[in-house]
Parts: sequence; C-alpha cells; structure tokens
Amino acid sequence: MRIVAGQFRGRRLQAPHGTSVRPTSDRVREALFSILGDISGLRVLDLFAGSGALGIEALSRGAASATLVENDRAAVDALRANLAPLGAANAQVVRADALRWLDGRRGPYDLVFLDPPYSEARKLAEPLSQKLSAALSPEALIVSESDKRDPLMLAFPLEDERAYGNTRIAIHRAAD
Repeated sequence: MRIVAGQFRGRRLQAPHGTSVRPTSDRVREALFSILGDISGLRVLDLFAGSGALGIEALSRGAASATLVENDRAAVDALRANLAPLGAANAQVVRADALRWLDGRRGPYDLVFLDPPYSEARKLAEPLSQKLSAALSPEALIVSESDKRDPLMLAFPLEDERAYGNTRIAIHRAAD
C-alpha cells in the first residue's frame, strides 16, 4: 500500500496485522480522489481511520488539515508510524470511539471519510448521520466505504456511488 499522488507520492504505508483493519486499496483511493478532484485547502476528518490511508492521501494532495480518529490501538500505532516520516504537522491523530468523539461537536470539516467495519454499517448509519451533521461545513462532502452487499446508508443527499469489486464508495453532500 502506498500514497498514490501529491507531495507524499510513492511513500509506503503500513497496516496493522490482523483483520480488524481493512485499508482502502491504492486502486480505489486513486479512483476516489479522481472523482473528488481538487481538495486543496479542505479540512478533512477521517473517521475509523485505520492505517490513515485516506486522510494521509488527502494531506498529500493539499488538504489544509486532517483529523484521523481510530479506536484500535494497533491501528493507531500504525497510523502514527505512517505519519511520522512525513512531518505532517497539520495531521492530528485521536484514539477514540468515533461516535463518542463526534459528541464533542468538532469541526467544521469540509471532507469526511467514513470507513467503519463492514459488519457494523447498518448499526452505525443512523447515529453517524445524526452526529456528523454538527461537524460539517455547509458544502461538505461525506465519503463512505462499505460492502456493496450491506451498504452504509447515510441520511445525506447522495451525489455519486461506485462499486469496486465488493466495495461500495458513496459520496454524499451535507446539504441539497
């Protein structure tokens, strides 16, 4: 796994061992960022960050800042190891449960990545939709990754949806 484009292009990323983290593949990240276009200057939130691949890719492509929230200790360790050699002072790593962290009414964020455990998509859809609203800028985009057979169905207007194998990428707008 590597950074696809931008300032950190070609840098390798590590993921923790085991099955609790499922990093977004290079191919899917490349396609996603092509769809998103220019993200320069955006404030990014990467919930369920795992290895940090999405948030770090956003920083590499010019995002103003990235907050990466992950609860799993091994994933947080890998995330910090991935950020350390980059010298990305505009990245903040938070070890916390995503829903509890959102209770703090953080933000506003312009671009949000959601990649929760696929098995929890159905359970998390409603609380994420409710809690995330307060953390979004008016023009924010929300990008979710889930299993296309059991998708994360957020209560935001759907702007685009793509499938890559069994992976579903959905892009939502904060407002109509």
